[in-house]
Amino acid sequence: MVFLDRIYTKGGDAGLTSLGDGRRVPKTHPRIAAFGTVDELNSVIGLLRTVELDAALDGWLQAIQNDLFDVGADLCVPESEPDAPPPEHPPLRVTTAQTQRLEGWIDEINQHLEPLRSFVLPGGSPTAAWLHLARTTCRRAEVAVWTLKEVEPVNDEVSRYLNRLSDLLFVLAQHCNDNGRSSVLWQPGANRDNS
Repeated sequence: MVFLDRIYTKGGDAGLTSLGDGRRVPKTHPRIAAFGTVDELNSVIGLLRTVELDAALDGWLQAIQNDLFDVGADLCVPESEPDAPPPEHPPLRVTTAQTQRLEGWIDEINQHLEPLRSFVLPGGSPTAAWLHLARTTCRRAEVAVWTLKEVEPVNDEVSRYLNRLSDLLFVLAQHCNDNGRSSVLWQPGANRDNS
């Protein structure tokens, strides 16, 4: 259980912050960038949930918001060294089941979508526009995780989860644009000759 009795500690005033294992790192560390971007994604989904959604979709997004806290918790506690003794309290790690749940939702939505004949421009309905913003933020979070993976080990399921989540957010945007029928499609070079 989390217990916070005060919000500011002044501990970060010198540009350092604490990870879940107690280690202090610069606020510019790739690990901080990774879980900070996941937090930003969660905030975008929180804004998305303020628009009118059907109950099932809102339930999915609520579950995803909770999962994103799991992702942040996973990223907050570095992987143990291979020869280190097991921790007294094993850290929370994202699981394959969480990623598979996203895959099931993608399959459920995708079977009703119009086939794609071009790339889709972000927009359409307000809900779809928010979903596209969440999708692009998710892609940036995934890149931040891969950047971290270049210097430190990370649970592979974190990057898989974020990859599937961005796919889900895309198909949900299509779903919210009348199953793709009212999506705005890219027309390559359409405005090059406008004078």
